[in-house]
Amino acid sequence: MADEILSYEPATGTLLWRHPIGDVDTEVATARSGWAGWASKPLAFRIETMRRFANVVRQRNDAFTDLIARETGKPIWEARGEVETVIAKVDISVSAYAERTAQRRMEAPMNSRVALRHKPHGVLAVLGPYNFPAHLPNGHIVPALIAGNAVVFKPSEKTPASGAFLVECYRAAGVPEDCIRLLVGGPAEGKALAAHPDIDGLLFTGSAQTGLALNRAFAEKPEKILALEMGGNNPIMVWDTPDLHTAAVLVVQSAFTTAGQRCTAARRLIVQERLAQPLLDTIERMIARIIVDEPHANPAPFMGPVIDNQAADQLTESFLELLMRGGRPIRHLERPVDTLPFLRPAMIDVTDMAERPDLELFGPILQVFRTDDFDAAIAEANNTRYGLSAALISQTPALYDRFWANIRAGIVNWNKPTNGASSGAPFGGVGWSGNHRPSAYYAADYCAYPVVSSESESARASIGIGLRDG
Repeated sequence: MADEILSYEPATGTLLWRHPIGDVDTEVATARSGWAGWASKPLAFRIETMRRFANVVRQRNDAFTDLIARETGKPIWEARGEVETVIAKVDISVSAYAERTAQRRMEAPMNSRVALRHKPHGVLAVLGPYNFPAHLPNGHIVPALIAGNAVVFKPSEKTPASGAFLVECYRAAGVPEDCIRLLVGGPAEGKALAAHPDIDGLLFTGSAQTGLALNRAFAEKPEKILALEMGGNNPIMVWDTPDLHTAAVLVVQSAFTTAGQRCTAARRLIVQERLAQPLLDTIERMIARIIVDEPHANPAPFMGPVIDNQAADQLTESFLELLMRGGRPIRHLERPVDTLPFLRPAMIDVTDMAERPDLELFGPILQVFRTDDFDAAIAEANNTRYGLSAALISQTPALYDRFWANIRAGIVNWNKPTNGASSGAPFGGVGWSGNHRPSAYYAADYCAYPVVSSESESARASIGIGLRDG
């Protein structure tokens, strides 16, 4: 029915969950009516509620893991890791709030003082993605609730069941129902929520195209906070390293974990010419061993399907477009079952393409660029409007120093994958990857605003100049 959102398991096509589409005005109004009561609670009370939330998720770990795996198609081991990050987010957010929004008092002249405190914004809308339907929205919601905001959360229409489960955990922990609202809906509801006059801000994780549209829409609303966490056309460079097996493992982990559906996934491999063929041969052998299967399969798969058939179709078309533009296939994108969105990883050499499209291909496609010149390699790595994540695989510290100094990205790694960022550090990028409001440890920055007060226990004032004698 058109007035329902249906969620299907990508690995099987089975209907998993259905729910009526929610009403944006009702959800925002409910949150608006409840946020002041939540904000007036002591910080210690809100923190303790979040700790109970972590315990609720811990108790429901198996059920949550199974639901995320079924709804996203990711392997059960990866879904379990996502639930663990949801639990860990509470302690991280508590520490971050204490550090980033700590109360401070400074002495001032004449027995007065200057006080720094923080206030919540009010009602914050959260738009969640489908690739990490619990971890990524939770990374906004927990710090927002700690700060004293009410939240209206709209999960992706592709993973609404995981979002609903997350909201149930908040409520079971004691977050008032009017302070954590679930809005089930599609793109129309997302647009209406973002444009609603009674929200005080929007915390978004998703595509650059949607993020750019939101940035334009909020340009005339400086009174509202907007935090954009978008994607990346991320490079991984391999240079001057003797251990090609380890380099290949890091490339495969970067490019194909979560079926390539991570904003930090490596989209482009930039490799030193003399290493290119042996490295690509090693990667090919590794790809041939990768198990692509449904989440609960035995043996456990490395990756599952992409989110749905539409995504699989778009990725197939994108690979063909690269071929038509002059890309040389190293390994074709294979789709074992026409009716399901399973894809086997692909690689394509784009070195000789006259024009390389600057797109985030959100799936298991790795573009390869060869060069003999390190400066040219960095220039190619920076040849993107995005700037989220970048990695260098090299045994030469001086090369990493040059790489770090010249690469344009918010996450810069050495002999590590492009993905797997720590929640205990800031997470964000430049260019089309965000709007300079990093999340993770720095999420506290956009969940509360600083208030500076000049204070004195007794009023004293005089005007010493500029008055006529009276």
